[in-house]
Amino acid sequence: MIVDAHHHVWRLARGDYEWLAPDLPIYRDYGLEDLCPLLGEIDATVLVQAAPTDAETEFLLDTAAASQGLVRGVVGWKDLAAPEAPERISALAGKAPLLKGLRPMLQDMPETEWILRPEIAPALQAMIDAGLRYDALIRPRHLPAIVRLCARHPDLAVVIDHGAKPDIAGQTFEPWASDIAAVARETAACCKLSGLVTEAATDWRPDHLRRYVDHLLEIFGPQRLMWGSDWPVVNLAGGYARWRTAATALLADLGEPDRRAILGGTAVSCYGLL
Repeated sequence: MIVDAHHHVWRLARGDYEWLAPDLPIYRDYGLEDLCPLLGEIDATVLVQAAPTDAETEFLLDTAAASQGLVRGVVGWKDLAAPEAPERISALAGKAPLLKGLRPMLQDMPETEWILRPEIAPALQAMIDAGLRYDALIRPRHLPAIVRLCARHPDLAVVIDHGAKPDIAGQTFEPWASDIAAVARETAACCKLSGLVTEAATDWRPDHLRRYVDHLLEIFGPQRLMWGSDWPVVNLAGGYARWRTAATALLADLGEPDRRAILGGTAVSCYGLL
């Protein structure tokens, strides 16, 4: 199975996409009908939240259920800090088999170690009990906290989104490289090869990404690395086809089994896609 392990859809009328400003070129509705012509040989996708609301999670689950088997998994949202979070997580997971994970939007929070707050722990345990993954939408400053999180909750399945968003445009390699290597070395987390082009300069070429992609390949290996488009956000940096072509070039030296892992196998095993 070939999988796009990270994309979105949204409907602006709901009014809860706080990050999606009207001056952005992607400020319009996007649905699966817009995505399907871009997929080519891709068999399945993972649909990821883009708004921090329960309405977003329900919308994504409804979208997945109506996708005729295209969307095999949903990463939704719940307020992990709410006292009732464990019960809500358990109930939602019990009724929604397509729900594979939850994603608090840490990158937008001023508190770097928010995920380590004591009041979050019961919700994380509920995720573990329900077999849900924690998608980490983070920046490089959060990486040490992820190591600590995994030490506290060794049974929590963690996925690092977008390689933790290194500053490719600024050609900044450290401390991102050392900190994400520590995550790979000290935890069982997987990582998404996605979102990198929107961290690069507007005139990016595949070679601008190579140092970062090669580092992720070296530290995580193909069995813990999965490709995602980050569509439609990727439209801010050249679009779906351009990123797909760049990723193909960046992975060209790998053997076929390793390419197959990154382009589908890892996502299937990590998210339990059927």
